[in-house]
Amino acid sequence: MALGCLSDDLKNGGDRVGGLSASMKYVIYADVEIDGIVEKPDIIGAIFGQTEGLLGEDLDLRELQKTGRIGRIQVRVSTKDNKTVGTLMVPSNLDRVETALIAAAIESVDKIGPYSAKVKVTKIEDLRAKKRKWIIERAKELLRKWEEEEAPESKKLAEEVLKAIRAAEVISFGPEKLPAGPDVASASTIIVVEGRADVINLLKHGYKNVIGLEGATIPKTIVDLSKKKTVIAFVDGDRGGDLILKNLINVAEIDFIARAPSGREVEELTGKEIAKCLRNKVPVEEYLEVIRKEKPTKVLTIREEKELGGLGVEIPGGVVDRALNLAGTLEGYFYDREWREITKFAVSELAELIPKYEEIYAIVFDGIVTQRVLDEASRRNVRVIIANRIGKVAKLPEDIKIVTFNELRKTSGKEEG
Repeated sequence: MALGCLSDDLKNGGDRVGGLSASMKYVIYADVEIDGIVEKPDIIGAIFGQTEGLLGEDLDLRELQKTGRIGRIQVRVSTKDNKTVGTLMVPSNLDRVETALIAAAIESVDKIGPYSAKVKVTKIEDLRAKKRKWIIERAKELLRKWEEEEAPESKKLAEEVLKAIRAAEVISFGPEKLPAGPDVASASTIIVVEGRADVINLLKHGYKNVIGLEGATIPKTIVDLSKKKTVIAFVDGDRGGDLILKNLINVAEIDFIARAPSGREVEELTGKEIAKCLRNKVPVEEYLEVIRKEKPTKVLTIREEKELGGLGVEIPGGVVDRALNLAGTLEGYFYDREWREITKFAVSELAELIPKYEEIYAIVFDGIVTQRVLDEASRRNVRVIIANRIGKVAKLPEDIKIVTFNELRKTSGKEEG
């Protein structure tokens, strides 16, 4: 049994800890080294003998052991190169000060049998603290099990009924029989989503003024509703969502735009995530202004195509401007495949930060492209790196396009005068 293995003993219903009484408060651990070959009884005898009378009768080890205030001293030894080395474990039911005095007295032992010895206390462990920690963890485990096994069936039934009711709340609206919530006709504001699954998810979280498009073609019903009501377009955070928004804005009177997080779909969002997306909606005019500023402008590096693996890349004009304005800031940005900003970072954190993000398409930063940055970027399938300059690298990945700020200035016609 491992020394001090409290949790195993307690879980197994025992009243001893590593051979100790579980009522003990502390355990003194010490390393011992003897310049000769001795046995365990020699070590224990030396401890009793050389500490006798040191601290007075009240703290004499033999008397303390007789009254149960000090437990049985345990010794583990081995021999090597004509020396004996090992560990001592002394259980104590004294208070903290008295236990520390006993530990110091044990360290004073300098001879075992005819040989010189060194005893060094390594730690004094509070068994009660360990026991309290185990009790807390066990209580958490018991509580989780209790809640899982004893959860009222009525609660589960209520959840199932509520789910069924909300799904049943989906109505067919308009000549196209679009999936919708029951409040679409009466609400002054409606939420337009992509499909039936999105409608059901929003209904599940209490949004009854929702209606689905059910296809890339915008139904006449949606166009008519947009003329009478305030419309929030709430779409997936992917390329499909971009296309839906483009079609919606072209034919209907949209007032606000809300997007699911990048790479996520509205139908999979939690209630908290839905609320956050709708809270962060932007006026359609603001959305269109962003799109106008970031309209893709083809910018190719002046490096030879063969050197870059024949890759071509389109960089939005807004990203080009941001990149050129980064010079001197020691900052950078991650972008997804749609050139939407993922996060801003300090260049000093770049190499450590890359592995923490799953879908980085481009890295733009005011720094030097190193081999470590390239290796981390390649592992994360990054496709574009725009940086101040390229350092000495042994291997350029064939699937990453690298553009320096100088090349960006030249190819974009924004060279410094």
